[in-house]
Amino acid sequence: MTSSAASFPSDHKRRNGWLPSNQDDLETWLEGHQARVDARRDGAPLHPVITEFQALIDSDPVVRLYLTEMIDQVPRNSKYRTRHLKSVDQLLLLIDEVLTTAPEFSDGGMVTTPLTAILDWTMGTPAGFAAYRDPRINDMFRKVLQAWGEFLSSPASRYVITNSPQGWKSDAAVRAVGIGDYQHDPADEYWGFASWNDFFTRRLTDVSRPVAEADDDSVIVSSCESTPYRISTGVQRRDRFWIKSQPYSLADILANDPAVDDFVGGTVYQAFLSALNYHRWHSPVAGTVVRAFVEPGTYFSEADSEGADAVEPQNSESYLAHVSARAIILIQADNPAIGLVAVVAVGMIEVSSCILDGAVTPGAHLAKGAELGYFQFGGSTECLIFRPGAINSFALQALPQPQNPKATAVQVRSHLATATS
Repeated sequence: MTSSAASFPSDHKRRNGWLPSNQDDLETWLEGHQARVDARRDGAPLHPVITEFQALIDSDPVVRLYLTEMIDQVPRNSKYRTRHLKSVDQLLLLIDEVLTTAPEFSDGGMVTTPLTAILDWTMGTPAGFAAYRDPRINDMFRKVLQAWGEFLSSPASRYVITNSPQGWKSDAAVRAVGIGDYQHDPADEYWGFASWNDFFTRRLTDVSRPVAEADDDSVIVSSCESTPYRISTGVQRRDRFWIKSQPYSLADILANDPAVDDFVGGTVYQAFLSALNYHRWHSPVAGTVVRAFVEPGTYFSEADSEGADAVEPQNSESYLAHVSARAIILIQADNPAIGLVAVVAVGMIEVSSCILDGAVTPGAHLAKGAELGYFQFGGSTECLIFRPGAINSFALQALPQPQNPKATAVQVRSHLATATS
């Protein structure tokens, strides 16, 4: 087991597949989105949540300053020559257009998180760092995301589950998603899904992703379908998670839960979920639920300590585990050598709705691999936190693979680590 493993060098939104890796693809989507806004700007009323956002901006000079400056501060060199954001009013119109659309499939140029596509460059400016941490602005984006989530959970959002080139039933999408691994009705027009969110939180079939060594309590399994990002040992109770190296700060990740001291000096395993991954979480061990809760947090904040310039913050993955909205589940493993385990499912950008399974309540006993909950509309990153001495070794597939953006994801419920004897 390694005490520290290098993380990937590229922007976490692109590395995870939430935005295209090619900037030209992103610019093409933004141009098309602006054209859609222009085509329907015929006096159509704004969504009520956008009207509320506009009222906040008009009434609060600090909010207005932050939002105006984060647009103005995007550099004007050739790299950022296409300035798709020019004003706060235009920003609100672009967001308004998103609230009645569902993400389409695009082979190679996917924009799975359109709000992030709109906000991307502003997130890395000095004013943007402040804006997305400001409670007033963060609360407003929470309301925007809730409004969009209501649409994505409605039957009207199923229009993208079609055979068109941009549809999720297209041949390319079927291959990318691996729909055969999931419960669906091939004969139904929408594969039997009630909404976009229903499709995106699809369940595995009974034979997909079997639990590794189900009867061996020394084998710990992967909680998510995710790509290893970092393994850290000797983690501290409190640390400066916002600095360049982004060390883990247990008190902050676990929202000052009383169990923090159990994990001091222990191990954090972190992995990220890509856009097409399975987005439900499962218990890494057999054990009893001690506590399970959702901790509110930020939605579009990034670490300002990374990157070559102000609008390219790199590798915010660890930072997000401390500040983003997240579900925290504490499980007392049946194996006393493992003891208490923390599962932290971290929402990111649009992907911020962490839904706990109704059966995950204090005192409930879970089989290894049992479902814990899911990310509504996608996923972000996960952390598994272990006590000192609990882990003997990590499986080879679980070790981070630096400099490899195409690393294979560790399958959910597969062998992740082996406990100390």
